[in-house]
Amino acid sequence: VRLQVQNVEKPLYRGTFHCFQSIIKQESAFGLYKGIGSPMMGLTFINALVFGVQGNTLRALGKDTPLNQFLAGSAAGAIQCIICCPMELAKTRMQLQGTGEYKLKTKNYKNSLDCLIKIYRKEGLRGINRGMVSTFIRETPSFGFYFLTYDCMTRYLGCEAEDSYVIPKLLFSGGMSGIVSWLSTYPVDVIKSRLQADGVGGITQYNGILDCIRKSYHEEGWRVFTRGLTSTLLRAFPVNAATFATVTVFLMYMRSEENLRECEPGPVIQQPSSL
Repeated sequence: VRLQVQNVEKPLYRGTFHCFQSIIKQESAFGLYKGIGSPMMGLTFINALVFGVQGNTLRALGKDTPLNQFLAGSAAGAIQCIICCPMELAKTRMQLQGTGEYKLKTKNYKNSLDCLIKIYRKEGLRGINRGMVSTFIRETPSFGFYFLTYDCMTRYLGCEAEDSYVIPKLLFSGGMSGIVSWLSTYPVDVIKSRLQADGVGGITQYNGILDCIRKSYHEEGWRVFTRGLTSTLLRAFPVNAATFATVTVFLMYMRSEENLRECEPGPVIQQPSSL
């Protein structure tokens, strides 16, 4: 976020690792965890919603094809924007608060919830949904590629429940899915961050998505749309590797338990091995 929104005329950070070092030096290690309250509150619901909607949509579509995987993922991505947008707004505002200060003298927001409450009081529902359109444009195709890549990777690697290397394969598949999904729509994420950060410090620069794109490109060129990409990809692999592997292993375990209970009274029924 800090790399995406920093002033090009007076940049605070030269890149990902310089940003990392500067935050620790200027704001202590706790500075790296600014805004953590918002994801902690929202990610549980987001992941439950995403995997629930994707699974049910895929079943409703009938056939497990690459196109249906993409459509089911896209539907999940679109619906979770309702939670994702306010959550990321609070996270962005909290992460930008006290930039470069070791100890904050005055805080605009005590925490993520306080941030959303104050924005709502000042700007109403429109305020806490700032960046909703750009979030929707980012998340809808991104989650389509997310689930499509995971499906293709697990099939290609032959991820089966009885495979002794299934966990490493799931981790790798999940990590690559995260990278592909972020690469597919990353420029939109830059615009979203800039729109949600707009107004911090009392200065408003952009009138909307197109105005933000035009001004950003005019001032910084096409490279502006790749700002912060390195740090995003460094985060994307382990986060999504853990997410997908955990969900898949949990579902495999629950299904195996359910199958055992169903099969106890009578003959064993062979179940499809597909994940």
